Amino acid sequence: MIELRTPAEIDAMRAAGGFVAGVLTELAAASDVGVNLLELDALAHRLIRERGAESCYIDYHPTFGAMPFGKVLCTSVNDAALHGLPFDYRLRDGDLVSLDFAASVDGWVADSALSLVVGTPRSEDLALIDTAERALAAGIAAAQAGNRMGDVSAAIGAVARAAGLGVNTDFGGHGVGRTMHGEPHVPNDGRAGRGFPLKPGLVFAIEPWFMHGTDRIFTDPDGWTLRSLDGSRAAHVEHTVAITADGPVVLTARS
Repeated sequence: MIELRTPAEIDAMRAAGGFVAGVLTELAAASDVGVNLLELDALAHRLIRERGAESCYIDYHPTFGAMPFGKVLCTSVNDAALHGLPFDYRLRDGDLVSLDFAASVDGWVADSALSLVVGTPRSEDLALIDTAERALAAGIAAAQAGNRMGDVSAAIGAVARAAGLGVNTDFGGHGVGRTMHGEPHVPNDGRAGRGFPLKPGLVFAIEPWFMHGTDRIFTDPDGWTLRSLDGSRAAHVEHTVAITADGPVVLTARS
């Protein structure tokens, strides 16, 4: 069911958005060559405890996951595109890392992701991240009351195609509110003018993710991590956005 939030409820969601944004900022600063993915997860876990927030991931067990996730942070490295389950791995020079984090504060959820390169970057990785970020910005710009969900999806897909990238629509954005994943689904490609009408009070995550050489994925033996079928690298970015009469509000904007 698609739910619309009141202006007061959207204001209440700002606390969760600000917390998630702040945690991602700290995690990005802590990500460096030699840092273990489990150390990043432990940092996120500590910040959750200190804030009195709740993790949206640790007990999460949807149909596409082999078991409850068991961690509080997704860490997707290089050919891992989404849902990267943290494990005992120390980041290496040039690794492309996506960090995806969601938490609940006072009963309201926010969800966001960023991608970065540790150490010496490859130009093609920086270009991939830039494309994902531009696609996110285009999707947010299209998230206007009176538009339709297809306008958001089409804006994201147009940026990807202009960069010569394929788009996987199996996983994308989603409604956000009292839970992390709800309706509506927000595909990363679509047809303008089609789909659910965007109305003030609708809150959802927009999350473009692209891979260098393919639009196909497979599930890692860990039962969670989704990897590119051809081993090419991936980038993933995400913001939680509220539709208002005055335009889209990015609840997880980072300073």
